[in-house]
Amino acid sequence: MKKVLIANRGEIAVRIARACADYGVQSVAVYADADLNALHTRMADEAYGLDGQRPADTYLNIEKLLAVARRSGADAVHPGYGFLSESAAFAQAVLDAGLIWIGPSPATIALLGDKIQARQLAMQVGAPLVKGTAEPVQGAAEVLAFAEQHGLPIIIKAAFGGGGRGMKIAWRMDEVAELYESARREAITAFGRGECFVEQYLDRPRHIEAQVLADSQGQVLVLGTRDCSLQRRNQKLVEESPAPFLTHEQRERIHQAAHDICAAAHYTGAGTVEFLLSQTGAITFLEVNTRLQVEHTVTEQTTGIDLVVEQLRIAEGLPLRITQTPEPLGHAFEFRINAEDVGRGFLPTPGLIQRFEPPSGPGVRLDSGVESGSTIPGSFDSLMAKLIVTGATRAQAIQRARRALREFRIEGVASVLPFHRAVMEHADFVSEDGFKVHTRWIETDFATTLQAAARAEPMADNSLQRLYVEIDGRRVSLGLPTELLRGLGHQAHSTEPAADPTKAVDTLAVPAPIAGNLQSWAVADGQEVTAGQTLAVMEAMKMEMQVTAQRSGKLRHLAEAGTYVLQGASLARIE
Repeated sequence: MKKVLIANRGEIAVRIARACADYGVQSVAVYADADLNALHTRMADEAYGLDGQRPADTYLNIEKLLAVARRSGADAVHPGYGFLSESAAFAQAVLDAGLIWIGPSPATIALLGDKIQARQLAMQVGAPLVKGTAEPVQGAAEVLAFAEQHGLPIIIKAAFGGGGRGMKIAWRMDEVAELYESARREAITAFGRGECFVEQYLDRPRHIEAQVLADSQGQVLVLGTRDCSLQRRNQKLVEESPAPFLTHEQRERIHQAAHDICAAAHYTGAGTVEFLLSQTGAITFLEVNTRLQVEHTVTEQTTGIDLVVEQLRIAEGLPLRITQTPEPLGHAFEFRINAEDVGRGFLPTPGLIQRFEPPSGPGVRLDSGVESGSTIPGSFDSLMAKLIVTGATRAQAIQRARRALREFRIEGVASVLPFHRAVMEHADFVSEDGFKVHTRWIETDFATTLQAAARAEPMADNSLQRLYVEIDGRRVSLGLPTELLRGLGHQAHSTEPAADPTKAVDTLAVPAPIAGNLQSWAVADGQEVTAGQTLAVMEAMKMEMQVTAQRSGKLRHLAEAGTYVLQGASLARIE
């Protein structure tokens, strides 16, 4: 292995580039138009454009990624997490191109990525499981029938997904059908396939996972546990290692099940086996993530093992350097620093970061994909950075986390820092008497009112305009930022008309609540609607949001499904 193509962006691309440097190999970054000046493009040894703005045209485009690998001379590919990291087709394409795939085999990805087959494998090795459908459901009626037979709540999950995408929890019978359709839409958008299956949902469970490393010689090692219960919309916000307040028996059960599932799947590389732990102490297998996790950092801090370097070693065929689960080296927390407005329901807030001043000091680590002056595009997820805090004990780590979170300053875009600060003072999370946080704790128990952030300034057009020039008699494409061309007087194409400050506000207009894609209309053009009715579904930064009617009347569409719109743009009028 000489040169690694990093098929990703943001903080994980920066993390991988650093690991490549530590391991002594070169790194190659790729970027969408909006990421031309992103930190990861400067951290890698080389960077190549993917000529596009949407994920489907860039970080999800297998042909473009392999073309960059050929052009750059890369001999290996690291997928990071998200995007194509759990795509068996991408892994196979990389191998077919004669490159090293840094991850498990395509067959293992396909096996464990299919939630039905993964569940069946877990049953075969004796892992704990709740009741669920044996095959993907064929429609909403089948989901309703399962709910009637086994009771509510139920969870609808994409059969070929992960990371909380295509996952919906139904608490009432009248919402089952719509949540099933929503899960299908999310799954198709994120993974290209909409099959879903259904399971009983454990009310108020904890989310526990086990980190696994496995080499090509058949050795499977469980490095320890993490608790990832603090989440919203199935996206984690705070993780810690080791998972606190587990009995010895529970920890051993999780370790053994994780080992047995990965051994049976002939796993290689880094992976995570996820479980739910009920209030009664019952454990159930959830899924296997056949990739590096966002929260891998807390395991690194409590084991002293660089998991990304280990991925590189394993991909080269080297054996594991340890053979027994290590004893934890203290306690670590990871705080996901997302560009979201906690006072407005964790609303994504793309824009320009005017000030980014992270903390430092004993026990503090920062994995970041941004800095002051970086732009957070609306096309991708909201993760800016990860703050990792380590202490000799959980109590010391909590104290250090409070200090670090107080020091952290971000301006220009909203962030989840106010939420993190509140959580680290909340008895449910920090009490030494027990752990009362569960996967729906934010929605059901977290009653603290957090102030909405100041509205972000309108984001500059960060697209590229491609001009053709001649260099040494050869016609080449030159990509320049649209804002730069405007400053030079070039009439760059813009999809948004300039705002007229004298124009009165249209009270009949339905404004876009976020900048993002208008995924679908729920009501046809010309139909009558009532106040509060769902009109459309938007998707931004990997989150789905419903657009509702502010009044009753006749709906007139002003934007087409599938188009990208700015926050505040008129989607429709209700006459």
